Amino acid sequence: MGSTCVRIAIDAMGGDHAPGEIVAGALRAMEELGVKVLLVGDPQQIAAALPPKTNLAQVEIVPAQEAIAMDEEPLNAVRRKRKASINVAMDLVKNQQADAVFSAGHSGAAMAAALLRLGRLPGIDRPAIGTVFPTIIAGKPVLILDVGANVDCRPKFLEQFAVMGSIYSQYVLGTPEPKVGLLNIGEEDTKGNEVALRAHQLLRENSQIAFIGNAEGRDVLSGNFDVIVCDGFVGNVLLKFAEAVGEVILQILREELPQGLHGQIGTALLKPNLKRIKQRMDHAEHGGALLLGVAGICFIGHGSSQAPSIFNAIRMAKEAVDNQVLHRLQSQYEMLQQDNG
Repeated sequence: MGSTCVRIAIDAMGGDHAPGEIVAGALRAMEELGVKVLLVGDPQQIAAALPPKTNLAQVEIVPAQEAIAMDEEPLNAVRRKRKASINVAMDLVKNQQADAVFSAGHSGAAMAAALLRLGRLPGIDRPAIGTVFPTIIAGKPVLILDVGANVDCRPKFLEQFAVMGSIYSQYVLGTPEPKVGLLNIGEEDTKGNEVALRAHQLLRENSQIAFIGNAEGRDVLSGNFDVIVCDGFVGNVLLKFAEAVGEVILQILREELPQGLHGQIGTALLKPNLKRIKQRMDHAEHGGALLLGVAGICFIGHGSSQAPSIFNAIRMAKEAVDNQVLHRLQSQYEMLQQDNG
């Protein structure tokens, strides 16, 4: 599959900076990654966002006259606006005209469109949104799921998240044997509510994953875990909190740097270090979150995503396609169902 040009359907109308930043990130991905981009949305707005010397042989504009606004109820909007850009983009994947889809628009609408048009993978009860966090160990990210798809979870959902997360961590993030943790209020096996206790037991008994126990909040960024599972309520709070902490730390660094001539010299000397700090903490470096458990490769970006985030999300989507993540998930769950049968 690596030798075939990967086709990415992009919801060009989704996000706070659509279509300009979406198009810019997509074109960069086309040039640097060799992917074919299918820009879905209003043709006039997309064409206006293209630079004059764009190589149109690698760019395809797929018309979609509607878009789903951030304040719309997702399921109703997806059903009512059948020709909305996110629906058209999902249909391209469903009809095998694209290998993956990306949207920085309404995340609830993206998930609803994926479920209605692509469906769930056999053996998966609930899809999960997985996002990558940096850790204190450079180059060693941790995958957290779910970060918003399921407010309430049964123990078996958390077990499924762990299996899916392990496959993604291994084949896209490059972790040889991902260490899995269950987000909990204590390290001891006896801690947590009934869901956590039962999920802990299921994870411990699952031979497909390397479960190493509970992860407390302070363990999330420690680098001791490669995959951490939790329900979408807790995961979404964790995600938003982590984003805010990163911004606060960067702001404090800016404010605390010395002023005047000495400050200018010091800042110049520290500039490479500060740039690396920002790269490690900036969610734009990871681009998007993968919706695991649907029958297609679907990445969801932050609503405020700009061109660098779009590029990185497309890069991750390409890696997921190249590493046959969808096929591996299907195969793993067929094995799991056979073992349980």
